[in-house]
Amino acid sequence: MKLVTDAQDLLEKGDVPGAKRNVDAVIHNDPTIWPAFYVRAQILASQGKYELAIQDCNEALRQYRGCVEAALLRANINAHLGKYTEALKEFNSLVALHPRAVTLARVLSDRAWFYATCPNASLRNGQQAVKDAKAACSIMIWKDEHMIDTLAVAYAEVGDFNSAVQYVSQALAVKGISPNGAKLFQKHLALFQQNKPIRL
Repeated sequence: MKLVTDAQDLLEKGDVPGAKRNVDAVIHNDPTIWPAFYVRAQILASQGKYELAIQDCNEALRQYRGCVEAALLRANINAHLGKYTEALKEFNSLVALHPRAVTLARVLSDRAWFYATCPNASLRNGQQAVKDAKAACSIMIWKDEHMIDTLAVAYAEVGDFNSAVQYVSQALAVKGISPNGAKLFQKHLALFQQNKPIRL
């Protein structure tokens, strides 16, 4: 398990080859350690190897049905691949599971992002996106900049660009924000100032 934890840390630090070496070693030695499949799925998704990532999500879930994170990653990959109905079905079933608070916040935030940005207009739902994103921000006591940004994106979808600008500015002001996060939020801010919503 230490190798899996190390792999997760390496992945967060951007050392993808190091993280992959660790999880591959774990899976090679003991293919019943399901968290290794979830971490490898994250690595594969970050490399754009989506079908392989989904296979690893499926394996993690086959071994442990309660791995909400793997199901959430699978839903996000499906959304990315344009399998919107499949993605939404998974988001909804994860919300219905009522996972622990931090996980629920992530699920709600990701569903809000989907509802606000889905290229398929028939699946977009700005009002629900605002509701989901607000709930996620509340759970995280307004300390997660990505969830606050998602709320801004949701407000842009309902045409309330003043609120969108207000919340993306709040996301930018969160302490310890990463340079990549700041760059992304600046991009969003520029779009909101032109009264443009975000699309997936």
